[in-house]
Order: sequence, then structure tokens, then C-alpha cells
Amino acid sequence: MNTTLPSQTQAVFDGLPPAMADRLVTLRALIFETAADNPAIGPLEETLKWGQPAYLTPATKSGTTIRIDRHKKTGSAYAVYVHCQSNLIERCRQLYGDILTFEGNRAIIFDVDNELPTEAVKHCLSMALTYHLRS
Repeated sequence: MNTTLPSQTQAVFDGLPPAMADRLVTLRALIFETAADNPAIGPLEETLKWGQPAYLTPATKSGTTIRIDRHKKTGSAYAVYVHCQSNLIERCRQLYGDILTFEGNRAIIFDVDNELPTEAVKHCLSMALTYHLRS
């Protein structure tokens, strides 16, 4: 698992309140952990897209891009963003609508003050990182 933060990702996290940055670092670690658990995903590329940390599967092309960032509509929320024309959020909503919060067809929203539902989030991340294997 990649534990070293690239300077561009570190710069994004440094611009956030510490509690928010901690939550995003945790989410980043879950993304890498989820990828490491499935050899079909392959190595991840970490970059910035629209100024947000983004995670891609360039070697295998198994998944759709995942982005993470503070949610702009509220100061205490952060999110996992996926391609809005995929059916990922709808699939996650069907499975975890009782424990996760969603925005439209592009984001899973979390509150910095609440515990992250790790297993549900990892499953949704796994579905994103293997999206093209099923479509």
C-alpha cells in the first residue's frame, strides 16, 4: 500500500482543517487498501483532477476514477466522487442507503464528526475500482 503522500495531494490536505484532512487521509488509505486486496485492480495512480485527489487504475483500466475532497456545500462534510454517468452511486444506494448518504449520481457524503462505516465504504470503493470489469 502506498503510504507516502505525493506533494500535490499533501498540498490539498494542508489547505484543510486538521480534522477534515485526517478524514481524507483515512479515506485515501482505504482506497489503497481496497486496491491492494484485489489483484485485478493493479497499481493505482494518484493525481489531481479538478484540484481534488484522484485515484485511477491505468495499468489494468479496471475502474473508474475516484476523487476525494471536502464537500463544498457544508464545512463539516467530505465526499467520495465518481463519474456521474456511471451507475455506481445507484448501486451503492441500493446496498447501503440505510447507512450512507448520497448526492445525486456522483457522490457519497460523510460528516467529519461521524465514524466512517468502513466496510460499506470499502465495498463501494471496490465496485468503483472494478467498474469496467463488469460493464
